[in-house]
Amino acid sequence: MKLPSGAALALVLPGALTPIAHAQTPTAGSSTALTVYSTSRPGAIPPETYRNGGGGQNVPGYAVVRHERPFALERGRNAVRFTDVAALIDPTTVAFESLTDPAGTHVVEQNFQFDLVNSAKLLQKYVDRTITVDQVRGTGVESYTGTLLSTAGGIVLKRNDGTIQTLAHNAGVTLPELPGGLITRPTLVWDIAAERAATHATRVSYQTTGITWWADYNLTYAEGANANACRLDIGAWVSILNQSGASYPDAKLKLVAGEVNRAARPQAVPMRAMDEAAVMSRVGKVAGFEEKSFFEYHLYTLGRQTTLPDNSTKQIELFPAARGVPCEKTLVYYGAAPAYGYGSAPLTDRTYGNESNRKVDTYLTFRNAQENNMGMPLPAGRMRVSKLDPADKTLEFIGEDTIEHTPRNEKVLIRLGSAFDVVGERRQVNFSVDTTRRTMTEEIEVKVRNQKKEPVTVIVKENLYRWVNWSITQKTQDYDKQDARTIHFPVKIAAGREAVVRYTVQYTW
Repeated sequence: MKLPSGAALALVLPGALTPIAHAQTPTAGSSTALTVYSTSRPGAIPPETYRNGGGGQNVPGYAVVRHERPFALERGRNAVRFTDVAALIDPTTVAFESLTDPAGTHVVEQNFQFDLVNSAKLLQKYVDRTITVDQVRGTGVESYTGTLLSTAGGIVLKRNDGTIQTLAHNAGVTLPELPGGLITRPTLVWDIAAERAATHATRVSYQTTGITWWADYNLTYAEGANANACRLDIGAWVSILNQSGASYPDAKLKLVAGEVNRAARPQAVPMRAMDEAAVMSRVGKVAGFEEKSFFEYHLYTLGRQTTLPDNSTKQIELFPAARGVPCEKTLVYYGAAPAYGYGSAPLTDRTYGNESNRKVDTYLTFRNAQENNMGMPLPAGRMRVSKLDPADKTLEFIGEDTIEHTPRNEKVLIRLGSAFDVVGERRQVNFSVDTTRRTMTEEIEVKVRNQKKEPVTVIVKENLYRWVNWSITQKTQDYDKQDARTIHFPVKIAAGREAVVRYTVQYTW
């Protein structure tokens, strides 16, 4: 039954709804471990998904969950019901293992029951059965008892006198009992054969979707000794979004960073416990994450237990803030943006690529090295940069960018935005094509104006996109060749002045 917007349906059962009889719940000696794999990209999840409960099906991540529980098993066949599972579990990945007698205990059959109680299903189960409906009439309430004929578009009752009564959804319905086949929580049901009668220590493992994590980095920018030098204070946090349909109290938490391939239909594989990283906690400090290489990925193990409630986002510090990280600010003028690629033949169209971009972009770069107070592999995430306003000692946001997974000793490049007081201009001065000699000549002029009160250095980036064979025949200054089609002209521009770069390129084929 589909309720209209704003409508309410009150259902009354004789007694509170309780979990299935004999269902196993956490007891003394129980523990939960969670390994979360990040398949989302920074900014890929809309804020409303994790702020307003957008639904676990929209969360592009997954996790491996391991529950350790004691189960009392008899010799022979046992029916075991386990309710402490995520609603978005992949049943094909479930593995049950007895740690007490692994060789003599195995699962004969497994069922995953997920027909959960809700008002629509309850009423559907009572079609052609007797119910009582309470309807507000004026200042009083009238009760109607009869056989439920339909729930489509409202409640349709056949009264004892044979008349038909239609009622709106905003009614109170009294049902005599909870109908069979409905459960209050997703439940795994096992048929387990055991050779030893005992209370077995067991491990239940499975994969679930609806849970993911990403990294957020907060950077504080400070000017350095010269115009290009700077310093950064870098703090890192992980955000863990749980909409899997289960809560994980006091869980041992691990995070995996890297591109882990998954088959479209994973098969159940018994999952053995991973060796825990030895986490050294300092006196007076709360144990944080410890990182280590794990296969071709990186594993971050939290040195304490944490609770991940369902429909929640938790943030945990990834590593203590790194202070005074050396960085460099760079201004780049890319006048022919967006980039153009080579075609299947020389691009002889005179007007191709002549649209001029005026914006000069601002970049920050730093090296993720131990000597720079860094050196931990950085998971993919969003880097937000702020700068202190000395007038009132407040941090003001100046830009952000995303990074991919970044190993140790690699450079990190962050694009902050476009400079306000530095602008560029690019134009084609001359162009000619000689099809007989198979040559093409183009002359480009780039102007960059600095309206600041201090000098700046700008990298003029040029793509030689018309053909693969090229040579610079004339130039006003030296350039650095970056790759097969990219050159950089570094130019210094005094305050309030303009710099001009002009070069001629000849293409042959």
